[in-house]
Amino acid sequence: MTTTTSTPTPGGPVGARRADAPAARRRRVRPDRVLLWTALLVLSLVFALPLLVMVSTSFKSAAEANSLDFTALPLEPTLDAYRAVLTDVPVLRWFVNSTLVALMHSALVVVLATTAAYAFARMEFRGKRPLFALVLATMFVPAVILLIPNFLVVNELGWLNSYASLVVPGAAGGFGVFFLRQFFLGIHPSIEEQARIDGCGSWQVFVRIVLPLAGPAVATLAVLSFLTSWNDFLWPVFVLFTSDMQTLPAGLAQLQSDNVLRYDLLMAGAVVASVPVLALYVVAQRFIIEGVAQGGVKG
Repeated sequence: MTTTTSTPTPGGPVGARRADAPAARRRRVRPDRVLLWTALLVLSLVFALPLLVMVSTSFKSAAEANSLDFTALPLEPTLDAYRAVLTDVPVLRWFVNSTLVALMHSALVVVLATTAAYAFARMEFRGKRPLFALVLATMFVPAVILLIPNFLVVNELGWLNSYASLVVPGAAGGFGVFFLRQFFLGIHPSIEEQARIDGCGSWQVFVRIVLPLAGPAVATLAVLSFLTSWNDFLWPVFVLFTSDMQTLPAGLAQLQSDNVLRYDLLMAGAVVASVPVLALYVVAQRFIIEGVAQGGVKG
């Protein structure tokens, strides 16, 4: 009597169980992943709630916005606050001022930081280490301490109530030098040596080789400098005296008065000020993430 053994086929019960195993593993959700996503969702709601309240209040009427009975959504949505902000208040002028100042400030920061950082990363000169330590030490000085000294300097230069008073002070910061120096140290020197063998000078190597390779870091610094200048409130209040020269954060503060506080106007102005910042971050987030990830890995 002979016995026959059957070999399980891929379509049989054993093969089916093997095929279903990855699907079963995918369906199983790890508890730590659930806790992580729950925590991220809660944090997202915490950070997004003020923005949602700001947008909701901007569409409320003046009476509803100032009412003690809070409502999450406007009972009668209206665009009156946006009409008032864009017609009765020179918000567009402030918007243009903020844009010009932020662009010029970020451009100056990039020029100064890239040249100084490359010198600290590649060149050898007397006092290099103590000087770089001094640059790093400036990062620990609170900006509010420099308000009076900077004001006296700007006053002596005759820059009060001008764009120069907003663009130049603070452009030579230690953060940009440190950030780009770390990135330049991550570029292998052999790339620059090959360019010099081909006849490039130091300036050509810097402009044609190093800067293109450091594009993500430079773009990150430009975006951060733009946002810092755009959101600056205290310094423009010190050095600007006329309404037509105000930047957006300082100008929106003028919407408050001693007797009447229009929350709908304030929130509408805040929405107008937030849109360019959010749009800039959405466009440049890839460069920011890449620049930060690559810029801080070299000691």
